[in-house]
Amino acid sequence: MCGRFTALFSPAELAEVYGVDGVEALALRPSRYNVCPTQEVLAVREDSSGRRLVSPLRWGLVPHWAKDLSLGAKMINARSETVHEKPAFRAIKTRRCIIPGSGWYEWAAAPGRKIPYYFTRRDQAPCSFAGLWESWKSPEGEVVETCSILTTGANEILASIHDRMPVLLAPGDFGLWLDQGITNPANLQHLYRPFPADQLQKWEVSPLVNSTRNNTPECIEPVRKQGTLL
Repeated sequence: MCGRFTALFSPAELAEVYGVDGVEALALRPSRYNVCPTQEVLAVREDSSGRRLVSPLRWGLVPHWAKDLSLGAKMINARSETVHEKPAFRAIKTRRCIIPGSGWYEWAAAPGRKIPYYFTRRDQAPCSFAGLWESWKSPEGEVVETCSILTTGANEILASIHDRMPVLLAPGDFGLWLDQGITNPANLQHLYRPFPADQLQKWEVSPLVNSTRNNTPECIEPVRKQGTLL
């Protein structure tokens, strides 16, 4: 699964990688080393004319029929194998988005504790998480846009730590994923394959990341300075 990630990119990088408009408003946003569920994340979407925009969404999808926002905390991820079958995720048909990240965390089980690891791309390019989004209206009329990150089976670099990983999109797949005219699930299935393990790296990090209150560069520092990048 993907329950925490980082967002360390600049507005200029967003514009270059995703071809989005409106990044000027993001210029003063700080780097985030511990993005947590129910917090605001940035997402790339296409409007009806095909123009790509970046905008904030609340992480944790809330279906339009939900009574309140609390359901979102349980829907931060959507399994790619069943996302097209679940009524709660029917937004996958036309409301797909890309959630840019710099890396993400997973926890390995150990006697009496869990050990956090950080995963990122070897080439330092953004991790483009495949997502879907939904619009929810409160009884008072407030509109909240929320999102979920798709997951798939783990590749070789993750398998010893967790059996799931986020769906990572390659730049050549951005257009297909964001195209609102693509509604047949069969056209998207090949995007759900695990990202190649040889293009990722991991290292053990401090338990600092365990607390949602911590959001500093120390969260991604290797526990050991040598021999930890695999």
